[in-house]
Amino acid sequence: MIYRPYVISWNLTRRCNLFCAHCYMSALPAVNTSEELTTQECRHVIDDIAQVNPNVFLILSGGEPLLRADLFGVAAYAREKGFTVALGTNGILLGEKEARLMRRSGIQGAGISLDSADPKKHDAFRRLPGAWQGAVRAIEALRAEEIDFSIHTTVTSENVDEIPAIIDLAESLNAKVLLFFFLVKTGRGQDLTDIAPETYERVLTYLAQVQGVGNGRRATGQNAGLLIRTRCAPHFRRIIYGLDPQSPLLRDYAHGSCPAGKYYCRITPAGNVTPCPYMPVAVGNLRQQTFSAIWEDNPVFNHLRDSKLSGRCGICEFSRICGGCRCRAYATYGDYLAEDPACGYEPGQFGGKLIILPEEQTFGVEAEFKLVWEEPAKIRLKKVPSFVQGMVIKAVEAYSNSKGSTVVTLELMEEAKARWAHAMRSPFTRKS
Repeated sequence: MIYRPYVISWNLTRRCNLFCAHCYMSALPAVNTSEELTTQECRHVIDDIAQVNPNVFLILSGGEPLLRADLFGVAAYAREKGFTVALGTNGILLGEKEARLMRRSGIQGAGISLDSADPKKHDAFRRLPGAWQGAVRAIEALRAEEIDFSIHTTVTSENVDEIPAIIDLAESLNAKVLLFFFLVKTGRGQDLTDIAPETYERVLTYLAQVQGVGNGRRATGQNAGLLIRTRCAPHFRRIIYGLDPQSPLLRDYAHGSCPAGKYYCRITPAGNVTPCPYMPVAVGNLRQQTFSAIWEDNPVFNHLRDSKLSGRCGICEFSRICGGCRCRAYATYGDYLAEDPACGYEPGQFGGKLIILPEEQTFGVEAEFKLVWEEPAKIRLKKVPSFVQGMVIKAVEAYSNSKGSTVVTLELMEEAKARWAHAMRSPFTRKS
């Protein structure tokens, strides 16, 4: 099987204007920046990545990426190469000027961190008074420039009971997507308290039901289309499958098990490559090797791709669509192939037969045009993140066939999107 990087998180700097309790980078307001890749080195890295996959979804993060003076130049260069580029930020330094620069440099979306519906709790977690208001001001600046944004919430024992309120907050702010990042105890977050496995089951079941899976009732309201997604909790796919094996929501999690080292990796400020931001295992350095050499032939990546897991994950019938969080296994046991301690599922409850999703739901699927696409529809397609374009082509053409049409128009494409919103929407899809 050929593995390609579809999403890359790039920590451009370890500098940050905050001192957050959970930071996997242990970022600081004042750090030695001499190790950071230079602007020219960043360009070389982007060139290298394009050789492996020219359709990467690139997340520029930190620390706080807005502290890098060359941020918008790096972003613009990546856009010239055809990458989908997004920004991961705490939002405090993102005002009207920065939002305009994002637009001009081609950055297509931003992830804004909000860890509580209560400003005081968020500020305490982020360790800076006014951090919550700063994030909301950033959202207002993005909305003024019509740049899509997602809200990122790190779930810990301190805020897990706030999840319904955080959903309401995201809806009130008109977020496209709400991402719940479940704690991996690494970096400065080593001493935080994770939620118990039974709480994971309860919370993830709630998140599935609130989106209409199983007997759940989808939320209503002015922004009922809010997409709620999880990170570092691959057993969410098992829970969705258990509630409804035919749920359209599974399409959004169709890449199967934990993508670390398979479809996803991280680049550190100094150019080290790791399978994931939450797994501090350097597999190579981009000052010494090309990205392709690291990606295509590295023992750690090969171990993760072989999926020879141990413990419950190794014998679980959901290993292909879940497989547990490899980073949490590493943080807990020092072994990235060990079982995920956050999962309370005992293998065999679904009969023990390996569960595999249909091939057409594979993450990063590439598809050729089988129908004639009018130019406005093709232009609209280019605004969809590159790594899901193949899935969109299949979905739209299937809808066209069902309507008896051999030509894909912009109007037909929008009809398909409305009907299959889960399959087609994404955090950074721009309106035409």
